[in-house]
Amino acid sequence: MTRQHHRKGLTRAAFAAGAALTVVTVAGAAPGADAAVASTPGKPQLKLIAASKSVILDRYEGNSGVYLDLGTYVTVDNAPLELKVTRKSYKDPVVATQILRNGTKTTTRTLPAGTVKDFSGLTGFLEVSIKNAAGVEVRKTQGAFCPNNASGRLRPDAPATSHYPESCSTNPFTLGSVWGVEKGWASNSSTVDYDAPVDLAPGEYTAKVSVAKKYRDLFGIPNDQPTIKVTVRQVTGGEGGGVGLRSSTPSGDHTAHGGGHDMAGMEGMEGMTGMAAGHHHGPRGADAPTPSALSHALESRGLAHLGDGAGHTDGSRIAPALKAAAARPTGRAGAPANVPKPDLRSLPAWDIAVTDGEDGDAPGKDYLAFSANVWNAGPAPLVVDGFRKPGAELMDSYQYFYDAKGKQVGYAPAGTMEWDPRTGHEHWHFTDFASYRLLAADQHEIVKSGKEAFCLANTDAIDYTVKNANWHPNNTDLSTACGEQNSISVREVLDVGSGDTYTQYRPGQSFDITGLPNGTYYIQVIANPANRLQETDTKNNVSLRKVVLGGTQGARTVKVPPVDLVDAP
Repeated sequence: MTRQHHRKGLTRAAFAAGAALTVVTVAGAAPGADAAVASTPGKPQLKLIAASKSVILDRYEGNSGVYLDLGTYVTVDNAPLELKVTRKSYKDPVVATQILRNGTKTTTRTLPAGTVKDFSGLTGFLEVSIKNAAGVEVRKTQGAFCPNNASGRLRPDAPATSHYPESCSTNPFTLGSVWGVEKGWASNSSTVDYDAPVDLAPGEYTAKVSVAKKYRDLFGIPNDQPTIKVTVRQVTGGEGGGVGLRSSTPSGDHTAHGGGHDMAGMEGMEGMTGMAAGHHHGPRGADAPTPSALSHALESRGLAHLGDGAGHTDGSRIAPALKAAAARPTGRAGAPANVPKPDLRSLPAWDIAVTDGEDGDAPGKDYLAFSANVWNAGPAPLVVDGFRKPGAELMDSYQYFYDAKGKQVGYAPAGTMEWDPRTGHEHWHFTDFASYRLLAADQHEIVKSGKEAFCLANTDAIDYTVKNANWHPNNTDLSTACGEQNSISVREVLDVGSGDTYTQYRPGQSFDITGLPNGTYYIQVIANPANRLQETDTKNNVSLRKVVLGGTQGARTVKVPPVDLVDAP
């Protein structure tokens, strides 16, 4: 598969990660002194603080504004802030439940309707008012708060690491998330209007930041309103970097629906959202998925373990240190009947649009482009090793199986891996992971087929509430997988709870619809199409997404009906 080359914006996660560098400036801050509620065992105390009294925001030449990286944080003390966010199906709304832990006692409370509308954070949490040098308000806005944003410790006696996930999922078909901030930690809240840069001319401003009243009442947050001096500085000579880059997702899902990869010419450039000429390509860049909002503490890795990590009894587990085997497996292939296996499931396609061979590969043709995700519902990770005979152009692939303690207990042949020498690839692709088809209105006749090979990576957190979900998967970018041309073996992993999104925007990936009659079609995504991978269930491997083609050649249109409550064309 190829990866598109479009450098038009950082994801919100990447933006938050950059902002996290200021966490160290608030080390030692104590958030609970004037809390609105008395300290209650097991109940977190939240407070809004600003890391600095002033910030400089760069406005890059050619961009429409600046992003409000104001360096504000939500501090948590007395107990962790933990939320479980789920929906039963795409027919049901997203619901957030707060988890309150007091020693061995755990209680829950469901947050009111309207606090969440998707999995990107608490809706309308932060309020910002910006006034110019004359004291006139020039901007008033609200922003969501993702507790998983870049965070760090407030003081040296706080937990050394955070076991909560490192970003909030914006894949439209996410099913379950976990949000959390450790006791004694702070989470970056400066993600206001990330998909809408604020048109502020160079000059001096004052920003006042506060938490919306409904959240102050809900969590007992003091009505603190940090005031920050803002200097907008004009930067000339190109688009620049950091938060000066624009991301203009048409749907408003500003982290580009959780990712996509195989885009030409951007190998290793993490966090770039591919947006150009109205086309949406996902944030993964060239073999680079959405970067998580990394904390500035060491991460706990440990050994492969299919249960809770040491000291964690809430469903999270320490990430496995699974490395490629140095030699081919020996003995008879197979695995015990009761060994845990992965469960690969396909999501409906989204990010669907008509393109025109935008990179000059096939001018004058019409293509139906889309994003597709296959994820692992567990209870075990998908682990595939490729082994190469000296001089061979293909690797032989094997699927590995582990018992509940992480011990390897079996293996089975699983197809092949092939070296892709094209620019922007240059790694080994597993050839039997997924395939795509465009079906006629009867959902059976295959109009177009686009089977592709894959380099697996955990680009999207689809459901971190499933059994054995790994909240800290290792291979979230392809620099940790897929190998080099001279590799003798390669390991590719899709961890429990995560999925791998590919954006199909280049000719050869997207469907050529030139000359195809207008009407109703279905994009079919198939996981494990040749059944070479062993799973717990293969009945959920196929998904369909209805599309309606219209228009004329060179001006084709596509309408994409919602999937129940999920309107993500």
